[in-house]
Amino acid sequence: MNETALQVLAVLALVAATVGAGMALRVLTRRTRTLRRLLLVVTFGSLGIGAVAAVVLAWVMVLDDAGVRAAVGVLLLTAVLATVLVLIASAPLGRDTRRLEQTVRRIEAGDREVRAGLHRADELGQVGRALDELTERLGQLEQERARLDEARLTMFSNIGHDLRTPLSALRAAVEALADGVAPEPERYVRAMQRDIEALSALVEDLFLLARIEGGRLDLVQQQLDLVELAGEAVEALEPTAAAHGVGIDLDASVRAPVVGNTTAISRVIRNLLDNAIHHAPAGSVVRIQVTRDAGGPRVRVVDDGPGFPPEFAPHAFERFARADRSRNRATGGIGLGLAIAHGLVEAHGGRIWIEPPPGGHVAFELPQLPVG
Repeated sequence: MNETALQVLAVLALVAATVGAGMALRVLTRRTRTLRRLLLVVTFGSLGIGAVAAVVLAWVMVLDDAGVRAAVGVLLLTAVLATVLVLIASAPLGRDTRRLEQTVRRIEAGDREVRAGLHRADELGQVGRALDELTERLGQLEQERARLDEARLTMFSNIGHDLRTPLSALRAAVEALADGVAPEPERYVRAMQRDIEALSALVEDLFLLARIEGGRLDLVQQQLDLVELAGEAVEALEPTAAAHGVGIDLDASVRAPVVGNTTAISRVIRNLLDNAIHHAPAGSVVRIQVTRDAGGPRVRVVDDGPGFPPEFAPHAFERFARADRSRNRATGGIGLGLAIAHGLVEAHGGRIWIEPPPGGHVAFELPQLPVG
């Protein structure tokens, strides 16, 4: 066999050995427990293949023994230097890997404040940043879940209270009528009717709020005038205002046409007006103002009461929110009026808000009527 053929066979054998060594390293690296050990395995594997290649090629090229020994010595020195380089360069890699592992274990244990804090530009740094973002999001979700759990408990408590009061009154009235001890049966019957109306209103409000929050509110809209709806609300609530010793004044100098659902917008205005009547001092006047501003037709309900406390304003439109924490039915509703008003206004593409102190009153705005 001539020298050329021998060289070709040597090269082919080296290629086959390199491929085989690569496949073996792939299996081995999957079982390696640390990245530093992985780097050492890959480095020594590469150096081993390089050494074999150097020796074989040196033998094929008919180097003398001294030349082969010199080549082997260079390879050994190269291996030592490569090992030192890998150990030094891989120290931060191993440390950051252990830090990632510790961070994951602390997250698994429930720690949502821990952060990996890796400042690397490679894939390991990307994993660290993604882990930190995930941990922050998990913390936010747990806080939101705790808030929702608290809100749910508050909702059940409030519903239970507002159901218990009329039900207890109904039970007492029914027992008195059944036992024949009611001194004025007609008065008892009227009281029972009022309690039934209160229960019906509560159930209706709950169903309406559920449809609003579930996005199942079907509103048939048409052109209407906010001034007319405000006037109807004033007429409807004048008896309630009179019972509280409060007057109502409608301030509207211009018409305010909008497109909306008559029942829904009327419900909003009446909710706001009823809330103001219950919180206005006796002998005062509740003013409902309808204007046309740059943003669109606007309705403001103003009373001479203290307004909403600043700390309550961010939560005013939440379910069962009450500035007065006392559960006295005579001082107001059950805390659904503003939540329903908020949902109905937003369903029309408008906005509703609590004005800043010293007013602290409620206003809402609807989109302008399209021209043409």
